[in-house]
Amino acid sequence: MSIFEIIMLLCFGMAWPFSIYKSYTSKSVEGKSLFFLIVILVGYVAGIIHKLLYVRDMVILLYMLNFIMVSIDVMLYMRNKKLIKEK
Repeated sequence: MSIFEIIMLLCFGMAWPFSIYKSYTSKSVEGKSLFFLIVILVGYVAGIIHKLLYVRDMVILLYMLNFIMVSIDVMLYMRNKKLIKEK
């Protein structure tokens, strides 16, 4: 288990609740990139797969938590895009 990996995931993880809140309250996709969110999800999936195949430790929980938060942001992006389209 790497302390640096944990710090990185915690730092990234602290940003997602704010992003989710902004997406939920603003009902806008301004300043968001679906491509960027998908790239981040792919990165977290790669981290999860690496943990499952090579280094089984509790850090996988941070990858999974971050993946869930980014997934929520993607769903809000889709919702907001739909709301904008309906206007």
